[in-house]
Amino acid sequence: MKIKLGKTELIHFIGIGGIGMSGLALIMKELGFKVQGSDISINKNIERLKKNKIKVFEGHKISNLNKTTVLVKSSAIKKNNSEFEHAKRKKIPIYSRGDMLGHVVSLMKNIVVAGSHGKTTTTSLISNIFSKAKIDPTIINGGVLNSFGNSAKLGKSNWCILESDESDGSFLKIPPTYSIVTNIDKEHLDFYKSINNLKKKFINFIEKTPSFGKSFICLDDMHNKEILEKVKNVNLNTYGLDKNSNFQIINIIKQKEFSIFDLKIKIIGTKTRFIRKIKVPIIGIHNIRNTTAAIAVATSVGIPNDIIKKSLINFKGVQRRFTKIFNFRNIPFYDDYAHHPTEISQVLNGVRDVYKESEIVCIFQPHRISRLKNLSKEFTECFTKADTVVLCPIFKAGENINLGFSYLTFAKRLASNSKVKLIMIKTENDLFNFVRQNIYGNKIVIGMGAGSISNWIRNLQSKLK
Repeated sequence: MKIKLGKTELIHFIGIGGIGMSGLALIMKELGFKVQGSDISINKNIERLKKNKIKVFEGHKISNLNKTTVLVKSSAIKKNNSEFEHAKRKKIPIYSRGDMLGHVVSLMKNIVVAGSHGKTTTTSLISNIFSKAKIDPTIINGGVLNSFGNSAKLGKSNWCILESDESDGSFLKIPPTYSIVTNIDKEHLDFYKSINNLKKKFINFIEKTPSFGKSFICLDDMHNKEILEKVKNVNLNTYGLDKNSNFQIINIIKQKEFSIFDLKIKIIGTKTRFIRKIKVPIIGIHNIRNTTAAIAVATSVGIPNDIIKKSLINFKGVQRRFTKIFNFRNIPFYDDYAHHPTEISQVLNGVRDVYKESEIVCIFQPHRISRLKNLSKEFTECFTKADTVVLCPIFKAGENINLGFSYLTFAKRLASNSKVKLIMIKTENDLFNFVRQNIYGNKIVIGMGAGSISNWIRNLQSKLK
């Protein structure tokens, strides 16, 4: 679908407060389009948009669409949304975020990062390297980069680095020059219905890579290995700990503040070479893999090793990716976006590797009833590296479906299967009381989830003073 837009259009974004929608709105504003949007409540993404003089309505109302000529709809918006229904009645052109994003970046050289986990960090690492190399790319990310305090930025070059969204299949609408698949996991099965359907879409994604580009696939992931046997396009390289990887991770050193490793690069037709002593201020094997994906792309487009290494040492991270918020009684409190069993395991494994003697307290808020329902067994087994789990009420994210089992029963299974001490709380104030009474000694505290848990953790800082 080719979208034709003039700069006289007024483009309205329904659900503009989402990280992906807000980033696209910001880029289109900087490109000279008139944009506005609406969402059910004000959040940090919307506050950033307002600073960039983008009009945002709180709440969804028909009157918000006065003078609107094009509507962009978030995948989170339901079909009975009043603005969506009004646009249909008025025959206002309606596009998904994926359609619009594909159009906006169609004339750029795109590095598209896909996968179930690790996309935001990988996109951020690539962006950091390109910026250090003075390439000045356009960036559209799924998280706020600490280096410039936003999730999106219009660059002056014709390069675009973007995090794709496979939740609704829209990642296939973006034309890649270079692409990355970090991993494939049981996620968004409400849309795909089965893991096999999801894997077929990733095969399609890889096969879209043009002859003048390259795809980079993590060979450590089981599902990635399976799809590689079916991919017709051989225009790809692999990365990971696997000894058969083209970019093989070796000689890992793990510290609390950073990771160090070497890369052994084995590309067909070239001599084996090494990049030694790569240092990056993030922890966990999963983040070493993300860093390797970024290096693989950067070396392939010709960025020198010394620039790559300098940019990684100075990487300032992404908000909500193991972000330190404050200390209380000399105990560090972290905020993390992990909301899937695989992500939770990876974060806790990384923390346990470097905080060997500390008691790990995980404050977990499940995100979406459907995710907890579909992955209940996996959720009960993913906290084994923690010592204590503080279980919050489910953040429903607008879902109103039956969980299908008792939440108390789930809590008991989690405590048993992960072998942790478990405390159930009901409110933000309960969390404050728990922390004040129980957090002392040699501990580390990590808030996890994609809902309001981030605000709960951040609010603790002022409440505990």
